[in-house]
Amino acid sequence: MEIVWSERRRAAENLALEQELLAGGGTWMLLYINDPSVVVGRNQTLEAEVDEAYCRREGIEVVRRQSGGGTVYHDGGNVNYALICDGGQRPLDRDYTAPVVWALRRMGVGARAGARGEITVDGLKVSGSASMVRRGRVLFHGTLLFSADLGALDAALRGDASRRGKGVASVPGRVGNLREMLPRRLTVEQFAESLKAALTEYFSEHPM
Repeated sequence: MEIVWSERRRAAENLALEQELLAGGGTWMLLYINDPSVVVGRNQTLEAEVDEAYCRREGIEVVRRQSGGGTVYHDGGNVNYALICDGGQRPLDRDYTAPVVWALRRMGVGARAGARGEITVDGLKVSGSASMVRRGRVLFHGTLLFSADLGALDAALRGDASRRGKGVASVPGRVGNLREMLPRRLTVEQFAESLKAALTEYFSEHPM
C-alpha cells in the first residue's frame, strides 16, 4: 500500500492522476485538496445538477469524472481520497469506506458507513463516494468535508431538475463539516496530516 499526497490543486489533474494509477498496478491511497470545483458523475446530466452560471461567475471549475455516483463540490476545505487496488467486478462488494471510517474514529469522530458508500456523523453526511471497475482494478474515491464553504456548495449544486432527462440524479442529504465534530481544533492541513497518519496505521494492521 502506497499512501500518496498530490500537490496538484486542479480537479481535472487529480482525476487524471487517479485514472493513471488505476491503469497501472499496485495498491494506492491518494489524498489531495482541490481548488473550488464541481465534479459531475459519469451518467448525470450537467444542467440538472449544476448552476453553471454561478460556477462561471465564481470561477469554479466544472469537470466530469469517469465513475458513476452523484455530483460533489470541492474546495480548499475538502480532503479528497481515492483507494485504488485490484478487485472484483462490483466495487461495493467490499467496504472500501472502512479505512476512512476507521481513521476518523481514531481521530475521535463517531463516523459511520452508509449503504451507498457515504460516511455520516450524527446523521450528517461528511463524505460522498463513487466507484468504478476497469480490467479487474477498482477505483473508490470520495470527498471529506472538513471546513468546506457549505453556502457555495449549495449554490453550485442547484441545477435545473427539469433538464435531467435520463441522467442519474444525485441523492441529497444534510451535510456537515468535520472541523466542528473533532475533539480538538485543527486546520485543514493538520487534519490531512492526521488522516494520513491514521490511514498509515490502519493499513499496517489491515494489509490489502
